[in-house]
Amino acid sequence: MNRTVATGAACLVTVVALSGCSLLRGSDGALPAPSDPPTATRTAEATPTATPDGGSDADLLEASATPVAPTPVPTEAALPDPVLTAIPAGTVLSEGDVASPKGSIHFHYRVVADGDDTFTAQYSGVTSTLPVPIDVGFFERSRQVGDGLTYHGVGDVVLGGPTSAPLATSVPLDGSGVDPSGLVTLVVSSAAQPGQADVPVEIATDKVLAVAPVRWSVPARQTNVHPVDGGARANAAGQLTAATASGAPRSYTVARNDLIGDVAARFGISVKALVWLNEGVQVFGDDQYLYEGTSLNLDPLAR
Repeated sequence: MNRTVATGAACLVTVVALSGCSLLRGSDGALPAPSDPPTATRTAEATPTATPDGGSDADLLEASATPVAPTPVPTEAALPDPVLTAIPAGTVLSEGDVASPKGSIHFHYRVVADGDDTFTAQYSGVTSTLPVPIDVGFFERSRQVGDGLTYHGVGDVVLGGPTSAPLATSVPLDGSGVDPSGLVTLVVSSAAQPGQADVPVEIATDKVLAVAPVRWSVPARQTNVHPVDGGARANAAGQLTAATASGAPRSYTVARNDLIGDVAARFGISVKALVWLNEGVQVFGDDQYLYEGTSLNLDPLAR
């Protein structure tokens, strides 16, 4: 090989190397995540030989060095939007009758779907012989008659004072999430004014007057978001802190240096889906670091 050929070959190697760098970029111009470099192997330099069509191996090498456009990598914009099917409007999810131990309070309740992932509690036939208004709310755990409340539950509403004419009212269950079945108890408490005179201690302000278990019949929901834990990894090394009844990931605690893209990849979902599961989640820096200690929801039914 003379000096001219050698110089040409060196230029060719340089072009191939630079072309290879450009091919590493995806369709959006971004570089892929770092990976372990391949093990270097040494090969003998081939001597050009004639080919049947009169060309040589050098010609074939030159032809193969022509850059080929890479296959476009799917971007977040190309992925489907996360969805959770809504329960049809008017679907009754729970209903029952409530009565206080001494029969002073009676009413019927039911919870219906509004068709947009919200729910309404409906109360009818409300009667009470007590000399104070009563308050009703849903709770995530049981209470006992005689307990004192500092919190009035989800969807709490005052149903009025003593009445023999049945009352009816409806109230949205704000704060119940997209699956209200975690609210297992309906609690009736006294809504007497603090310091109200001549009120017996058993019906004083915030005293629990009646308790009823709530039984739900919630239709199955369909979603295209199905997180699966692929295991801790660089920039996604936090702890899985809870699982659903079926064993699927439910919540995750962010570790130091966790990136939102790597956490999403750990659970096999898109960043778009992770943000959908955690409305208002915050990140910082160009690489979108998550704040250490943040608890992320991974259950579509717990949004």
